[in-house]
Amino acid sequence: MSIQENIAAVRLNIERAAKSAGRSADEITLVGASKMNDAQACREAISAGIDALGENRVQEMTQKLSEDAYAGAPLHFIGHLQRNKVKLVVGMVDLIESVGSEELLHAIDAQAEKLGIVQDILLEVNIGGEEAKSGFAVSELFSAARNAQSLAHVRVRGLMCIPPVAEEAHGSIPYFEKVHALYVDINEKLYDNKLDILSMGMSGDYEDAVRTGATMVRVGTAIFGKRNYTI
Repeated sequence: MSIQENIAAVRLNIERAAKSAGRSADEITLVGASKMNDAQACREAISAGIDALGENRVQEMTQKLSEDAYAGAPLHFIGHLQRNKVKLVVGMVDLIESVGSEELLHAIDAQAEKLGIVQDILLEVNIGGEEAKSGFAVSELFSAARNAQSLAHVRVRGLMCIPPVAEEAHGSIPYFEKVHALYVDINEKLYDNKLDILSMGMSGDYEDAVRTGATMVRVGTAIFGKRNYTI
């Protein structure tokens, strides 16, 4: 199937999942996770109406920016961001979804200040408490969200998570439910219900994410096909 056909199929699945939860598909932003796909694939996704594209790797993103791969769609950075590469990302993307430490938060704020901009971000939650993954621990999240409010050059738009790999069908749902509850709590207590993004779900579980309150899903394989990691 073509990228256009895949996007249409994913949108149909989102529509069905949203309807089953009493929601509208219009509430869901579809981000095409374009890691290891070339500029032409990005252009095809944009032509097919993708809402945004998301990149995991700074070097790859920079290369595709030079090729004008993202013209016509917002660009998100969705991968682990090292502090020494912050200057290559801040101001180049519409949203940094993967802010998972106080150090990174402050580094983004400092770079945005140099550029005279306000950078939109999401706070990443390590909802599974996995040592190998970045993100704020649940116990740290409320404090991080409060501290972010004091920074003049970042704007928190919401939360993002990557749950542990599910060992069975629908295994991500308990984690999605926990992050949704955190999102609602922080939104009410700190942000006057102005947060508008809850980014949860990838190719294997985006429908469950929609059913549990996601407003944004990051879909790669189901749109672009399997990645070739041997290259």
